[in-house]
Amino acid sequence: MDTPRIWRFRLRWTFFGLSDEYKLGVYEEFFNLKYYGGWSFFEAYNLPILIRRWFLQRLIDEKTKEGEAQEKANSGRSR
Repeated sequence: MDTPRIWRFRLRWTFFGLSDEYKLGVYEEFFNLKYYGGWSFFEAYNLPILIRRWFLQRLIDEKTKEGEAQEKANSGRSR
């Protein structure tokens, strides 16, 4: 007759994996690269983290510049 297995350490499942908040943050990064940058999911997934974060920061910088240029152009028209 088999005896039930008794675990010595009762750790929470979060110890062995990524938190839900971290996963949602990564998925948000994938979405932004796909939606605004035209990347495929697999391209974004296979990028090393540091390079993915660089591209995201560069995308944020570019969108900020575009918004400022649009704002400047709109303020010039209202005069």
